[in-house]
Amino acid sequence: METGIRTLKDNLSLYIRRVEAGERVVVTAHGRVVAELVPPAAGRSSRTSQFERLIASGVITAPSEAGDPLENCPKIGLPKGTAAALIDYDRGEA
Repeated sequence: METGIRTLKDNLSLYIRRVEAGERVVVTAHGRVVAELVPPAAGRSSRTSQFERLIASGVITAPSEAGDPLENCPKIGLPKGTAAALIDYDRGEA
């Protein structure tokens, strides 16, 4: 289904119900496709992480390999409060 922005805005509840029912809605502006409303993928939470949003927006790229990129990094054991003290010092608040 295709609709213009104004029609979508005027009938948003109707279109959301259709998307909930499994329909895909293509949104146009001046005859040009600008967005798509689609139901969430099965089994996937509708909430996305900041990491996923950054990838989707193109700010960062997805990792090329699976796994934890920090798994081989050495563990740093600093006394409790060290990081806060360093941040305060950096800000000139120490």
